[in-house]
Amino acid sequence: MATLILSDGTRFTGDAFGAKVESSGEVVFNTGMVGYPESLTDPSYRGQILTFTYPLIGNYGVPSEEKNEEGFAKNLESETVHVRGVIVGQLSEEFSHHKAVSSLHNWLEHHKVPGITGIDTRALTKKLREHGVMLGRIVQDDSEIRGQRSEVRDQKSEISIADPNLQNLVAEVSVREVKTYEPKQKDIVATVACFDCGMKNNILRSFLRRGVRVHRLPWNFDLAGSDLTYDAVFVSNGPGDPKMCRETIEQVKRAVEKKIPTFGICLGNQLLALAIGGDTYKLKYGHRGANQPCIEIGADGEPSQKCIITSQNHGFAVDEQTLPQGWRAWFKNANDGTNEGIMHESGKFFSVQFHPEATPGPEDANYLFDEFLTVVKSG
Repeated sequence: MATLILSDGTRFTGDAFGAKVESSGEVVFNTGMVGYPESLTDPSYRGQILTFTYPLIGNYGVPSEEKNEEGFAKNLESETVHVRGVIVGQLSEEFSHHKAVSSLHNWLEHHKVPGITGIDTRALTKKLREHGVMLGRIVQDDSEIRGQRSEVRDQKSEISIADPNLQNLVAEVSVREVKTYEPKQKDIVATVACFDCGMKNNILRSFLRRGVRVHRLPWNFDLAGSDLTYDAVFVSNGPGDPKMCRETIEQVKRAVEKKIPTFGICLGNQLLALAIGGDTYKLKYGHRGANQPCIEIGADGEPSQKCIITSQNHGFAVDEQTLPQGWRAWFKNANDGTNEGIMHESGKFFSVQFHPEATPGPEDANYLFDEFLTVVKSG
């Protein structure tokens, strides 16, 4: 038995699975129906306890952690599980899939990540939607509430948990040294310097399959002072508050000043905005799922007829009202109107808040990689 205790004292008790350890973090929810292995290995979830709103999780197991020819995980979004805990309504103990090599329980146990099943995830999600994401702790075998299954509120048991957003989580998930990946095709389309702030592996795959050589850089790499040769700059997704990445922001600022084509995804959208003098803010409960509709905004500032369904995972957003002259909103979330992308009037610098590489999720926005390369090749 295990219990999730929220920072206001609210408790949810269920059955433990995964590793029998205690853990704490920011409690968030994901609305995706599939893709739990990819989500759990997404570095953007660093420091968070992830609640899946879809009731049945684990039924197709977990694929192998084998690496591809380029040296990174073939089937997953990174080489480890980044969440600090997993909350599900119903864990499937049996699994069936031709690529599966492990159950979700055994996999999390191997990575020393605790999980809880059998709680009312609908009630938990409604609470987070009403009050915003909250800090929480997973404890094992809590004797005070053993045997209880309902939500219990005890203001006297408020707990103090360090907010992971006050830490530089990007520094924990970024590579430590420069790594260069060569595409299989002989004719190199372009060479891109990629700031790894917690980059998902499918971003690498998306570039490599298009014939792009990738220099994967540590988040605080001094690109402006290096002797690397490259045609463009890319800024990846990642966890936490973008304002913690001061070194990356400075490097992106220099790239824009030098008029080097620049593309950002997710955290990269926020870092680009900060680099040009804009601002970011924390969302109430964020956007996490594979079903987020985004509307493209025209150069005239009016919504277009184009709406794409996107995969998302972020807790911060760009305040588009702070964008400097020459910059505009490029995409907006159709649900709440928050910013989902920015673009410079030159068309050489742009970013999106969602994940065009998806995995898991729709492929509606995959064309943005091609648009970026068109800009790069045009000089």
